[in-house]
Amino acid sequence: MSSIRPLPALVLALGLVAAPALAQNAAPPAAPFTDAQRAGIEAIVKDYLIKHPEVLQEALAEAEKQQAETQRLAQTAALKEAREALMNGPHDVVAGNPAGDVTMVEFFDYNCGYCRKALGDVQALIKSDPKLRVVIKDFPVLGPESLQASQVAIAVRQQLKGDKLFEFHQKLLETKGRVDGARAIQVAKDLGADTAKLQKDMASPEVKAALSENRGLGDRLGLSGTPAFIIGDEVIPGAVGVDPMRKTIADVRQCGHASC
Repeated sequence: MSSIRPLPALVLALGLVAAPALAQNAAPPAAPFTDAQRAGIEAIVKDYLIKHPEVLQEALAEAEKQQAETQRLAQTAALKEAREALMNGPHDVVAGNPAGDVTMVEFFDYNCGYCRKALGDVQALIKSDPKLRVVIKDFPVLGPESLQASQVAIAVRQQLKGDKLFEFHQKLLETKGRVDGARAIQVAKDLGADTAKLQKDMASPEVKAALSENRGLGDRLGLSGTPAFIIGDEVIPGAVGVDPMRKTIADVRQCGHASC
């Protein structure tokens, strides 16, 4: 049940503060506050807020709510504008069913512990849903080692294809400890890649362009970390578990939106 708090002091103070602005539309104009009057108003407001701190808590909660709504609207607009780049980037790994009826996009970092945790969820979704298409985007945000690993991962896509490419992704993400360029090259070599060509391709304009595009997409979507999943019209931050993602996929399949 909501309650009504006594507001006379605060109302009086705010009324005094607003008086000059209101008086601008009347004649004669109000005189400015004296230092003593201003100090008195500040004391009234301060005393009220000390006695009723819940007012500040409610104001902060409302501000956070409005900020979240603003971010949601911005993400929705960005998702519409960037749909083609999100779904069909020329340098992305595509797993699951390439012709699937629902696409899930993941932004990840090879040194992100939560991305490693979420790998099991992605594998489970692919295994249980033959109509799911998964797009994997390198988003190295955890330092130079992550950047090196992503450079190798994007370059190796010129050599490894299909299931072999997703196998590389899984093996590298399952690596214990920090992942860097050397580790990524070794995994690629184990899967049959030409390391000399790989090292040359790492520095190519195509690799730089792919990373730049992914960073730009992440910025437009307001992504602050990894993993981040896009399913339908929703951005899902973090490793939320397989069941929430499965439900979102089912809703997109049913009604075209992340929540029916």
